[in-house]
Amino acid sequence: MANTGPAELLATWEAGLAHQGPGRALLLHRAARPEAGTDELLSMPVGEREADLYALRRALFGARMQVRVECGACGEDMEFELDAGDLGARPRRGDGPLRVEEGEWTVEFRLPTVADVDAAASSAEAGDAGDAGDAGDAGDDSPAALARRLLLARCTISATRAGRPVPAGQLRGLRLPEAVQRRLAEAAEQADPAAEVTLKIACPECGEATSAELDIASYLWTELDSWARDLLLDVHLLATAYGWSEPEILALSPLRRRYYLELCADV
Repeated sequence: MANTGPAELLATWEAGLAHQGPGRALLLHRAARPEAGTDELLSMPVGEREADLYALRRALFGARMQVRVECGACGEDMEFELDAGDLGARPRRGDGPLRVEEGEWTVEFRLPTVADVDAAASSAEAGDAGDAGDAGDAGDDSPAALARRLLLARCTISATRAGRPVPAGQLRGLRLPEAVQRRLAEAAEQADPAAEVTLKIACPECGEATSAELDIASYLWTELDSWARDLLLDVHLLATAYGWSEPEILALSPLRRRYYLELCADV
């Protein structure tokens, strides 16, 4: 695990204020793996990054995660607890690409990397369909559907239809039936289960089930943001009371900082 002292974490938080989702996720991943370069972090399967972020979360804030989800049926707020130790399984390491056979199609593909997902999402938000074809989603032009098509195009290595190979130059615009896409998604989920953690929660009020994706990068950033602002308030109070510098205050253990703050409150 990385050196996650308060000064380093504050630096990560400060840098993250200038970024949004992907940039903050990269900063958090760098905090978890400071020995890895940016190119290495971006080339990892998505589930590898998620596993690192779950491990970082356990190291910083413990294993218990409080989650709140709104019922999709009645709007009731549902609060429950998760164990971060049960999440973040590492991707399955294979000797080659994944292979799916469905009907007349045989498709080989690789697991999406962090860079693949970020690039597909950025292109989708910009409305750039590129060479993604319609991939069976012709009626859905939403950014999420376009991102799926672009991601599939980026990760497809080879395809054969009725025994005839699809030319490499046509792979980016390949149109796959929905049944093939489902099989590809299922194979990717089995090989990299942490890449997308979906919770299914039964509402205690109406009994309906609600599905919600758990985004560990966003969850961890929210916690880090709250922690950093609380810590800076502590620094302000102790610096005002004792004249200490920020490095001197951060060098104190959390227990000693809390004790000095209690003494300040008693004065």
